[in-house]
Amino acid sequence: MDLAERLDGVIINADSMQVYRDLAILTARPTAADEARVPHCLYGDRDAAAAGSAAEWVKRAEAAIAAAFADSKRAIVVGGTGFYLKALMEGIVPIPLIPADVRTRSRSRRREIGDIAFHDELASRDPEMAARLNPGDSQRVLRAWEVVEARGRALSDWQRDPTRAPETRFRVLVVAPPREELYRNCDRRFIDMLEAGAVEEVMLLADRADAEGFDPALPILKALGYRQLLAYSRDEMSLDSAIAAAQQETRNYAKRQLTWLRHQLPNDTDPHPRIAVKQYNYVIDDELFSFMS
Repeated sequence: MDLAERLDGVIINADSMQVYRDLAILTARPTAADEARVPHCLYGDRDAAAAGSAAEWVKRAEAAIAAAFADSKRAIVVGGTGFYLKALMEGIVPIPLIPADVRTRSRSRRREIGDIAFHDELASRDPEMAARLNPGDSQRVLRAWEVVEARGRALSDWQRDPTRAPETRFRVLVVAPPREELYRNCDRRFIDMLEAGAVEEVMLLADRADAEGFDPALPILKALGYRQLLAYSRDEMSLDSAIAAAQQETRNYAKRQLTWLRHQLPNDTDPHPRIAVKQYNYVIDDELFSFMS
């Protein structure tokens, strides 16, 4: 928000959970006060029942960036979903949309035969993709199965097609605090979420999911902390155990994000220059703002 204020920018969401209007607390979406302070885009504008995809998000993000430019504003893309960021900066293979009947059929088939057998079916149709995916990674296994079912061509083949290089040039700011501090922040933030009503929010979504028959593979149902707080709300886990498990899951995810930042973001030889800071602490840093300008 400091960047947006100083550079007259628009904040564009690149977090795959914060796109949903449900679980605003548990996904740490910007508050109403945040959104009143500076313009925000792509936050809370997707329904929980929608699966979404990186390709769909990239299209919307590119439109939001173009709108910001048309309004003579700086586009500031913010978020922790590495695949979204990589797809936006480097391009993504244009895989065709999957018809609704194929999506329904794939999910019914998975429920009918179970994760392991469904993964085995994928292995017989797209062995390369199946070898990359764990049977429990339901969202990606379903996606690979749907592509070959709908188009008769393996997802691994589609991914070898050339990508459309984006025209936008990015400046990449990596905020990478010391791991111990990051973990403390993760733990403290989860307690803040509980105090803000995260349990009640989870119960509302769970009731809707039960009433409407949500597919368990929907991304929103895999939000960090959802499973643990749902178990607590149903007396299947103590609150202390739910907190500890959710905090550990969050720390594990943060660790994977740091690893991705080290190995996936552009380096000095790439077209997108990068600057990394160990700690921002909401203090205006002239070097940082000079770089982003």
